[in-house]
Parts: sequence; structure tokens; C-alpha cells
Amino acid sequence: MKLNEIADRSGATRNAKRVGRGIGSGTGKTGGRGVKGQKSRSGVAVKGFEGGQMPLHRRLPKRGFNNIFAKDFNEIGLGRVQQAIDAGKLDRKAPVTAESLMAAGVFKRVKDGVRLLCNGELKAPVAFEIAGASKSAIAAVEKAGGSVKILAGAKQAG
Repeated sequence: MKLNEIADRSGATRNAKRVGRGIGSGTGKTGGRGVKGQKSRSGVAVKGFEGGQMPLHRRLPKRGFNNIFAKDFNEIGLGRVQQAIDAGKLDRKAPVTAESLMAAGVFKRVKDGVRLLCNGELKAPVAFEIAGASKSAIAAVEKAGGSVKILAGAKQAG
């Protein structure tokens, strides 16, 4: 047996039905779509329509709101900063900013700034210049001998 002799068994595959190619084909005229109306046209899919019954997305109550002024911070734990220092990607002596953290590969893009959280442990004394920090994170940094400077204009979250 050769590769060019391999074929499906007869009857295993079926040719595609050519729809709407003249009355004599048996699938001409309406092309299996019935007759007339919106759904007989091409490109129509009435999403969410339930035959006149109130659709589910309108039966359920609206809840909450989306604050368009909310700041979206890169939240970084102390343990993640310590990992970057241990790997030699962050310089302990230079102040840690959003740009230096991004260059170290801690996150991919700067959003509205960096917010420091107290996840993990910081051993090295590091100076931070960031948009925000939790109280416990500030206490942990100062305990390790570092400092946290909250940048002006940045909203201090929580």
C-alpha cells in the first residue's frame, strides 16, 4: 500500500449541498430557508430575541455602576520586589519607580501607577517612589530600613 492509494471508504464522506443554484437542483429558490421575512435574508441573527417574550437580559435587574474616574494600579507585593532584587534586575541603591519595575520585568505596562502591597517579605532597604502603598506595606519597608515616597497627583487608594 502506498500513501497515494489511501482513501476513505466509499460512503464515508458526503459532498456539500450546493444551496440556491436554480430550481432544477431541488435546493434552489428559497435555498432551505423557508419563505420571506427577516431570517430568510443573509447575515441575520437575532441575538437575545425570545419570540416577543421579554429577553433574559432585560428581565434581570441592573446592578452597580462603572466608575469612569477609577484609577487602575499595578499592584505589586513586597515579595515580588525582593525577588527582582535577588535576581539582580532591580538596583537596591536607586529609588524604585514604576519605570524601573517595568524594566525589571515585574509587570508589562504601567497603568495609572504602582501600588505597593504587603505580600511577602522585604529584606533589603529600598527607597520607593510610587503612586500608592498600603499602611502595612509602608510599615514593612520602613522596618527593613527603606522609605516610601507617595508621588504628588497620584490618588492614594485605601
